[in-house]
Amino acid sequence: MALPTTQSISRFPLPDSLDSLPADLRERILAVQEKAGFIPNVFLMLAHRPAEFRAFFAYHDALMEREADSLTQAEKEMIVVAVSADHGCLYCVVAHGAILRILAKDAQLADQIAVNYRTAPLSERQRTMLDFALHLAAGRGVLDDAWQARLEAQGFSLDDIWDIGAIAGLFGLSNRLVSMARTPPNDEFYLLGRVPRSTAR
Repeated sequence: MALPTTQSISRFPLPDSLDSLPADLRERILAVQEKAGFIPNVFLMLAHRPAEFRAFFAYHDALMEREADSLTQAEKEMIVVAVSADHGCLYCVVAHGAILRILAKDAQLADQIAVNYRTAPLSERQRTMLDFALHLAAGRGVLDDAWQARLEAQGFSLDDIWDIGAIAGLFGLSNRLVSMARTPPNDEFYLLGRVPRSTAR
């Protein structure tokens, strides 16, 4: 299966076709394409390093798809958008902003968080969550007694606190990789969650 070549999506090698990839990578990419209707550029960008592709997505799935004590899937995506915006990562802001719009059923929230999460219409709990994520990701902070007490006062368990920090850490890595590779977001991401899917296509 030939891949689109209409735009440069990485400064690093890309697969010539899906058929040239290891079977497990090809199956993963085809499954994403079947679900989304397109292949997210980050999958092709990472495909030239199969072992790292597997490791990255294994950790992504273990973290982002696990059932947390109290964090919702939408709140996990809020963390990704806020951290990625602070890191200036267009790909992750746009791609995960689209996921957040869909999960939250809110066409505006992702943009509000990306511009300034402190003024976005969030609960005190969610704002504390993002304060901590940015404390770690941007402020090189740590989890001390004061932060743990502040988070626990908002109902976060230790497992939740780990999730917040791990998501901030994982997407710090993701932000740096896609920014280094100069990987742009797919055009399709910009419309997801804003207009009906039949129109977006």
